[in-house]
Amino acid sequence: MERFGWRRIRRQFLILKSLYENYSVDFTYLTIDLVLMTIIKDKKTAIIFGASGLVGGYCLRLLLERETYHEVRSFGRRKLPVNHEKLTQYLIDFEAMDADADKIKGNDVFICLGTTRAKAGREGFIKVDFDYSFQAAKFAVMNGANQLILVSSVGADAKSFLLYPKTKGQLEEAVKRLPFWATHILQPSILLGNRGENRMGERIAATLSTTINRFSEGVLGIYSPIEAETVAKAMVQLAQGIAQGVHVHTSAELIKMVEDRRLIS
Repeated sequence: MERFGWRRIRRQFLILKSLYENYSVDFTYLTIDLVLMTIIKDKKTAIIFGASGLVGGYCLRLLLERETYHEVRSFGRRKLPVNHEKLTQYLIDFEAMDADADKIKGNDVFICLGTTRAKAGREGFIKVDFDYSFQAAKFAVMNGANQLILVSSVGADAKSFLLYPKTKGQLEEAVKRLPFWATHILQPSILLGNRGENRMGERIAATLSTTINRFSEGVLGIYSPIEAETVAKAMVQLAQGIAQGVHVHTSAELIKMVEDRRLIS
């Protein structure tokens, strides 16, 4: 019991220290339990990679709407057609990301980068889905970011013989070793939403899985299709909790989380 007690005290102290240093929490009138559930409004800076994509676009909009963030830093190759007083856009060369490493600074980093082998080729796919994503996370934590919220994929497995799940799995394993206070890995299945590009295979799979789920609710489990907007909502919700460690979330969990409006704590 004594050993457990000291562990709990040490954990609470580290949480309080992190809140004081990174969120400017005033402890004068707050109990420990209250502090653990409190993040002062307008104090956080969000970092987002992949805001031009399906999930990233929704995520960016939600971050800009949320009072928790006083600044949102978006990193990409091209300027987004979005203007907002809280938004700062950085156009970067992903092949030389270290040149802009000092700008990748904030509290919560949201990584929604992704492409397909058909679109970018084998090497291009690995660069975007592993190299660029890992570099973004690495520079963010080096600059003091506390939380990582990463969009991965159902079936991610570093030992897979297939390129897609293997690359996603390798990225998951790599970011788990980075010293974030909290790492949230989202494993959505087929994403539903208008991408604005032709992905015939995904459209067919989405139609089939949605039909199966409609007539046999829950039968697909972790492979249940999910709206891209739901994934984005879950990302932003997760960033408002204070849950130390690594957490992996499936499609079904993300859907329930958003429906229940739960915070992970």
